[in-house]
Amino acid sequence: MFPGLWDAARVVAGGSLLAAELVASGQAARAFHFAGGLHHAFPGRASGFCYVNDAVLAIRHLQAQGLRVAYVDIDAHHGDGVQAGFYGDPSVLTISTHERGDYLFPGTGFVEETGTGAGVGYAVNLPLEPHTDSSVYLPAFDQVVPQLLQAFKPDVVVAQLGIDSHRTDPLTHLELDVQGFAGAVGRIVALAPRLVALGGGGYDLPNVARGWTAAWAAMNGVELPGVLPTAFAPDMRRYAFETASLWDAPHAQPEPRRVRAEEYVQRQIQSIRRLIFPVHGL
Repeated sequence: MFPGLWDAARVVAGGSLLAAELVASGQAARAFHFAGGLHHAFPGRASGFCYVNDAVLAIRHLQAQGLRVAYVDIDAHHGDGVQAGFYGDPSVLTISTHERGDYLFPGTGFVEETGTGAGVGYAVNLPLEPHTDSSVYLPAFDQVVPQLLQAFKPDVVVAQLGIDSHRTDPLTHLELDVQGFAGAVGRIVALAPRLVALGGGGYDLPNVARGWTAAWAAMNGVELPGVLPTAFAPDMRRYAFETASLWDAPHAQPEPRRVRAEEYVQRQIQSIRRLIFPVHGL
């Protein structure tokens, strides 16, 4: 490995392990490692910009402390490396919401991927139609994630908070706004007895900054003003922010597109209820 990559790998893995240790030891109830969330890496290969799977390392550290772990991934891409790491392990529940795999890398994450052996029912995938926006995403999240987390009863949640689901992201086709992303984070915070949050994808950098600012505020119970502070104005110009608002302006979704996204996700939810919910007594 090149020296620069080795240093980056240590930052990614070390930061997530530190966050896990802070939460496991009781020094913090919630920790957020922005540089983490490289959820595509596998034991024998790099994949999808990811060369060390810090989420798997954090979960394994928490398991070693005797903690029951649920993993929730709201990145636009399927969390395939994390799913693979625990695909046969019923002591870890993995949930990934993402753009459907027949439209987006890594080409996986279909509802039928439910686990293997004793782990059947502990891998949960909620694929989404391209152009799914917050008005469709949040109700779908509410129909799946809270029930499963409440049934599984984790001691700690590890959450991957990729914001490449934002409507301006150049690599994906979902259309969440910052408000919707923050709403999903707030739901995870409310459901998690303890929380290790990791960064993840996001390729429109000003909106990554806005989204993760909102996420950090949600984790700390802070209600932020809608306008970015005037002291930030020089950095707004430097980093080419297109808005001085933390929140996105309303965006009208064409009705046929919204209906298509809604119909698709409802079919996925029905499949989850048929394949996954009975395993958890739901």
